[in-house]
Amino acid sequence: MDHYAVIGNPVEHSQSPFIHACFAEATGQALRYERLLAGREDFAATASRFAAGGGRGCNVTVPFKGEAFALAARASERARRAGAANTLRFDAEGWFADNTDGVGLVRDIGRNAGVSIAGRRLLVIGAGGAAAGVLGALLEERPAALVLANRTPEKAQRLAAAHAALARECNVALRAAPLDAAGSGHDIVINATASSLHGAAPPVAAAVLRPGALALDLMYGPAARGFVAWAARHGASGRDGLGMLVEQAAEAFHLWRGVRPETAPVLAALRARLAGAP
Repeated sequence: MDHYAVIGNPVEHSQSPFIHACFAEATGQALRYERLLAGREDFAATASRFAAGGGRGCNVTVPFKGEAFALAARASERARRAGAANTLRFDAEGWFADNTDGVGLVRDIGRNAGVSIAGRRLLVIGAGGAAAGVLGALLEERPAALVLANRTPEKAQRLAAAHAALARECNVALRAAPLDAAGSGHDIVINATASSLHGAAPPVAAAVLRPGALALDLMYGPAARGFVAWAARHGASGRDGLGMLVEQAAEAFHLWRGVRPETAPVLAALRARLAGAP
């Protein structure tokens, strides 16, 4: 039976084993999937031991996505754009790195939330690893404009510059801005900061939301509730990152198994599972 895992620190909260068990059952794939805790300095050793013991691939969570990308012999274009990998496949010719976060996000927005990105005005809050992982995929959906707002404007400028060629190719007006100059009336607002984890208020003014906008936090569960409630109070449709989690997992499953699982039943089952958790 093929063996997969998620490696992170912390990792005990990960829903990936449940998600991939659902995918395997639905598609008739024989595999097992576990959580592996790696020490902060031990990701390479943990992943190498797993691969040497017959592991076929792994998902990677914070804080190891950059290291996972650097260790791989080959990488997808989307992993190269992000400079990070959330998925590794252990091939005979070397490790292959991919980043499925961006495609997971755009599929959740389009399929599950029912919102088209093309021609819309987008705001991405944050310019760290989470934003880097999704920016390329968002640009490829050809929004009319995308603002990248961050507490440190220089960091947003560097990330925007790294994606400037893709923005031109996709005919997207891409700009970086400080948080207090993020603009107003955006159709889609994505919180890619860690503010929700710390219970902090959204780091932008409510004016960034147009009435009826989609406001999505990349966090899920209790961490995202504050942002989702804030969006609702200001006339927007709030959404957490659970759909993105399932959609990016489906892309990883396809990379490993060559089979693309249905995601809607798994997302429904996961929401029910978390709703019943203490």
